Amino acid sequence: MRILVHDYSGHPFQAQLSRELARRGHDVVHSTCTAYVSGKGNLAGDTPGLRFATIGDGTALKKDAYVRRLRQETLLGLELARQVRREKPDVALLSNLPIPVLVVAAAVLRRLRIPWVLWHQDVTAVALKSFAAEGVARSMGIAAKVFGAGEKWSARRAAAVVVIAESFLRIHREWGTADKVTVIPNWAPLDEIVPVDRANAWSAEHGLNGVRTVLYSGTLGLKHNPELLVRLAERLRGRGCPVRLVVVNDGPAVPVLREAAAARGVELTLLPFQPYERLPEVLGTGDLLVVLLGADAGEFSVPSKTLSYLCAGRPVLGLMPAGNLAAQLLRQAGSAVFPPEESALDQASVWAAGILSDPARAEALGKESRALAEREFALEDCASRFEDILRSVSLLPVR
Repeated sequence: MRILVHDYSGHPFQAQLSRELARRGHDVVHSTCTAYVSGKGNLAGDTPGLRFATIGDGTALKKDAYVRRLRQETLLGLELARQVRREKPDVALLSNLPIPVLVVAAAVLRRLRIPWVLWHQDVTAVALKSFAAEGVARSMGIAAKVFGAGEKWSARRAAAVVVIAESFLRIHREWGTADKVTVIPNWAPLDEIVPVDRANAWSAEHGLNGVRTVLYSGTLGLKHNPELLVRLAERLRGRGCPVRLVVVNDGPAVPVLREAAAARGVELTLLPFQPYERLPEVLGTGDLLVVLLGADAGEFSVPSKTLSYLCAGRPVLGLMPAGNLAAQLLRQAGSAVFPPEESALDQASVWAAGILSDPARAEALGKESRALAEREFALEDCASRFEDILRSVSLLPVR
């Protein structure tokens, strides 16, 4: 098959899937959006049958300027549509698209009579509703209705839908699309994110050898309350377990973290997203890795950083809803999960201090993290399931 995979975010495991599909003899174009700032996967290489392409080159997204962002994402949708016309795939697989981009792409694919699969990573309308309910932005209530209609319309146009957790099925039943849904949990590339020594080249470059670190790496929105990371470090210091908080992130949380750390006297190292090939060293530098996820995102969000953390073979602390799929994985690995709330930090800091003060226990938890990843993240089975879906979809008439 000639396959177009567009992963707007540029995450590691989507690129790994494209490589595997190309290895199986398919002609694959893997497309990403350079305008979206996040930790990217390996988006280069010489795998036969695989080409990498981009949209959004030269575009600087204004995430907080909602009207301008809507216009920008609509234009990005048109750019993706032009890419589809150029590539003329037999089938497309779309992942992580903002709703304006998704709606435009779905409309063009329908017009070109190209079947496509929605790889549904998040339910955008639900997230916007939670914003409105919390008063983050009351206008989000209107946006949630409009975007929800667009998301539902797009899902109905897709020939098949892949969701990342069973919890998504409720939404697709409401939309009337549950009959074409397959659940395939996300994974992380075991061969690319591997355990490394705690003292490594990256930790030496940033003066972190011999320094007890609590590390967060990945996207971090204000809705996740990034100050909790600083308060956790403060609590640890109060328990006689001083740490340096290391946060690898670009975005609106950076000034919030800097100000909070200065106010509370917390040692902080702030760094932008690092090259993907350095990610094992980055994660290896954390004596304890932290996942932070807001309560509103519990049902429909599985932070990929959690999966990368497990691959890195480090103990992990989750400040996240207990029912989240990633939280279930952390508990299986023997790590701990606490609510993402100030009131839970005392308990979380007691657990974290115990791990940080007991190297043997920390090492055992790290080994269990990696063992769980090796059990759960087998690429061959996931790739075969996607290949079967894409093949069956490519034979269907476009409605």
